[in-house]
Amino acid sequence: MREITLGSTGITVKQNAFGALPIQRVDETLAVEILRQAYEGGMRYFDTARAYTDSEHKLGLAFADRRGDIYLATKTMAKTPEAFWIDLERSLEELRTDYIDVYQFHCVDQCWAPGDGSGMYECMLQAKEQGKIRHIGVTAHKLQVAFDCVESGLYETLQYPFSYLSSEKEQELTRRCASKNMGFIAMKGVAGGLINNSKAAMAFMAQFENVLPIWGVQRKEELEEWLAFMDETPVMDEEIASFIEQERSELSGEFCRGCGYCLPCPQGIQINQCARMALMAKRAPSVTWAGEKNIEMMEKTKDCVGCRVCVSRCPYNLPIPELLKKNYEEYQQILSSQQA
Repeated sequence: MREITLGSTGITVKQNAFGALPIQRVDETLAVEILRQAYEGGMRYFDTARAYTDSEHKLGLAFADRRGDIYLATKTMAKTPEAFWIDLERSLEELRTDYIDVYQFHCVDQCWAPGDGSGMYECMLQAKEQGKIRHIGVTAHKLQVAFDCVESGLYETLQYPFSYLSSEKEQELTRRCASKNMGFIAMKGVAGGLINNSKAAMAFMAQFENVLPIWGVQRKEELEEWLAFMDETPVMDEEIASFIEQERSELSGEFCRGCGYCLPCPQGIQINQCARMALMAKRAPSVTWAGEKNIEMMEKTKDCVGCRVCVSRCPYNLPIPELLKKNYEEYQQILSSQQA
């Protein structure tokens, strides 16, 4: 497997990194086991966030005695300098370290810049001067905001959703980062769970010399799939290319990635699950989707009043009320076919 250097940071690791959002869903013992297994398997870059509940804490437990051997990246969703410093100090405490390798503004709606009146970028500079962070990064879900951050020249890394379902414009974003010597970190490499072919996902990423994918992992068997690619990295051949084209055709158009930025719903609807339930059921027919919990969750979508608060929050500008209705109707059809 090739090594990737994250732009001007000089951070060089195998093109196979760990996204620690999902480990918030497992207990401490299992999380530590998974993290250490990832390290033993060759992963050296670990990405988390203050917003991922106890994910930072679990990373701290796993790597306090191996700090110099790994790279830690985390994020803040702070919108004020006061909140920035609270988040940073808490992250340092939870990660059991005195510095963070890549500190990122999380899911920004604008490109924070010096002199914009917010004081946010100045906080990053001060934290770097104090040695509490080593590199300044940013994460975005909106394409134009991502391009703005790249063109600003203010950030050393960009983290953005990227997979074989990404558009040509999104692929251009990776090339623009390369031209600016800016690290590109690919989140949602399996499109929030819609991609279920890890070999194709990895072969796609391996085409890009400057892209570092962070795979979200919460099960050992998932991790073992990614670690297997350390020695035998898939390459884009005719068979995989044909498969990806078929996938793009099936998943073209508007679909929910499950990021959850639409939440909370005033009506208590679990939007990030319900807005893609039917699609997930079609792509994994072997899974039992007719459980009581799923049925109740989907019935709740009928409480949608069309307030569109979720639409205003969605980084992909999806017509969420319409997606909820569509998924409910298709989900009912799936249930009927299973009962037939």
